[in-house]
Amino acid sequence: MTVETSQEASEQPRPQSSLSTAAARNLATTTKSVPQMQEISSRWLLRMLPWVQVAGGAYRVNRRLTYTVGDGRIDFIQDGAEVRVIPRELGELALLRGFDDDAVLTAIAARCVQRDFREGEVLAERGSPAERIHLIAHGRVEKISTGPYGEENVTGVLADGDRFGQSALLDPDAVWEYTAVARTAGTLLTLSRDDFASVTAGSPALEAHLREFRTLSGQRQNRRGEAEIAMSAGHTGEFELPGAFVDYELNPREYELSIAQTVLKVHTRVADLYNEPMNQTEQQLRLTVEALRERQEHELINNREFGLLHNAAFNQRIQSHSGPPTPDDLDELLSRRRGSKYFFAHPRTIAAIGRQFNARGLYPDHVDVGGQQVPAWRGVPILPCNKIPITKENTSSILVMRTGEDNQGVIGLNQTGLPDEYEPGVSVRFMGIDDQALISYLVTTYFSAAVLVPDALGVLENVQIARVGG
Repeated sequence: MTVETSQEASEQPRPQSSLSTAAARNLATTTKSVPQMQEISSRWLLRMLPWVQVAGGAYRVNRRLTYTVGDGRIDFIQDGAEVRVIPRELGELALLRGFDDDAVLTAIAARCVQRDFREGEVLAERGSPAERIHLIAHGRVEKISTGPYGEENVTGVLADGDRFGQSALLDPDAVWEYTAVARTAGTLLTLSRDDFASVTAGSPALEAHLREFRTLSGQRQNRRGEAEIAMSAGHTGEFELPGAFVDYELNPREYELSIAQTVLKVHTRVADLYNEPMNQTEQQLRLTVEALRERQEHELINNREFGLLHNAAFNQRIQSHSGPPTPDDLDELLSRRRGSKYFFAHPRTIAAIGRQFNARGLYPDHVDVGGQQVPAWRGVPILPCNKIPITKENTSSILVMRTGEDNQGVIGLNQTGLPDEYEPGVSVRFMGIDDQALISYLVTTYFSAAVLVPDALGVLENVQIARVGG
């Protein structure tokens, strides 16, 4: 009985003998941080692009006349297991570029025959007659050539939307210059020379178009497809020099500045009563501009009109040879252009690159970019950009670019000196106070990007970034 009473007494709360910390905080001044925001990223693309002032709101890219047309990808319609080519998409073939007779294109599309192929199947044999064109709806196909010592070399990888064998439609003596082997199962559509000739015979308009195409193809051009500038070298005596001129594209592309904007609203009561120790309006503007810059970088990557992923030339897009991003894939990207300045990849893709380096016992160099050490390959920095999308199949893309007007590279377009400019290129305009006592500010930025020549930008597509085996 005595023990129990003693235990109950020990469990009684002791009387408070000093001021509690909870009560003391009511009289204390707290130290606060400015509002934080998880969305803010490094935004390397915005920092590394050279920005060109576009005073007139549009930037025209003048180029030499080029004869290489029709290098786009072809889209298909899938209806269950049946796949059909969209007739208008046949205009991506060089010999049909600019031909717009829907009835004839539909007739050609109807002659395309679906073929499902297996992994490892040989779709074309080097040296054999080429009698049909193949349009790849889905799957991966390797182009394999034989080297001077009999070894097999993979010279290219084709994937969804690509095609091979186009010359077979017009040249009865065409032969396959490489062996095409399927590396995955997939589906393609084939169009034979006889079927194409049958449609051509019934369409005078198509016959005239193909005659013009043959004339255009016969023009002398350099390896980039530009109209050749005639000249002579190594001659002696009174040699008659060829005349020359540099021809330009008659309809150069113009990039109009795009816009990103929002209306920021702040209640007058908040602005009047709660401005200490931090200016509420200033903090609202700061975070709004941060979000605007994030959206700006997203558009520079993904916008269908001017975004870099959609504006890379199709002959500058390559496929990873084995899926993951290997050093060999990065080397092929670099080999397609001079003066590559930066790689850009999603952080998860950079991690996949690192795994491939580690698997081969390689340790990438690091270079200084803006006072920060970043990984590099062949001296070209690999910079993160979380705006590059990752598909549900865990694939992504890697961009490489040359930058600057003087280098005929990729440039950013903007306009500074705007009315009510808050920071370079960002305008904050007071829009008034409404009858609910809300102060409104219009926050605006104008921007775009331009690729001055096609080889300034390259993309490694369908890069597998998932960790193999877990």
